[in-house]
Amino acid sequence: MAIIELKNVDKIYQMEKVKVKAVDSASFKIEKGEFAAISGPSGSGKSTLLNMIGLIDLPSSGSIILEGVDVYKDINLEKSSKVPLKLDSKLTELRRSHLGFIFQTFNLIPVLNVWENIELPLTLGKSPATETMNAAEKKEWIEFLLETVGLTSWKKHKPSELSGGQRQRVAVARALVTKAPIILADEPTANLDSKNGDQILELMKKLNEELKTTFVFSTHDAKIVALSDHVIKIRDGVVQN
Repeated sequence: MAIIELKNVDKIYQMEKVKVKAVDSASFKIEKGEFAAISGPSGSGKSTLLNMIGLIDLPSSGSIILEGVDVYKDINLEKSSKVPLKLDSKLTELRRSHLGFIFQTFNLIPVLNVWENIELPLTLGKSPATETMNAAEKKEWIEFLLETVGLTSWKKHKPSELSGGQRQRVAVARALVTKAPIILADEPTANLDSKNGDQILELMKKLNEELKTTFVFSTHDAKIVALSDHVIKIRDGVVQN
């Protein structure tokens, strides 16, 4: 079953008087539980694709379907200069219930410790998969994630006290804490040395296999591509079939 489907998705940016088509009629499916990579050289449109799947960037036209929900079915994208309030609320809810994000710059909150950074998404809003959990169950789930990413003894430390690899492990646990079925990762090994990058990649593959979470990467890292079940190649905004 496809957990993500794109149909004829375009993304056009207005650059002064020139229109630039960053993504051109992209169509593909990603199946539930896949370890998938959107791969291409710098400037190919892979991060734009990932941002549109993540409902961060609005497509110019086409359909994006997440777990059977046609996200933009009710609006004419080509005539939308901004996201209507009702749709913005829908996007927020879909991001909360369907998606977890791992960024190459970690994006941890400096004043919060490891535990608090992981817990943060649970305090920002309800997730369907975790809203019925009581405080003790949430604590047990966070402890499990800390153990899984190897940071139990670091849970009271602030991000400034961690290595780059440890910070990315926190980011992985934070992405998983809401039990979102889809994890999107934008160049997650780009700011890590090869040893830490390999360890993070092995960890995410392990979580993909054990938790059946769907991972989608934007990457030009050959190691991620080699480990992926499904590789979507993009060049000059065009998905290569």
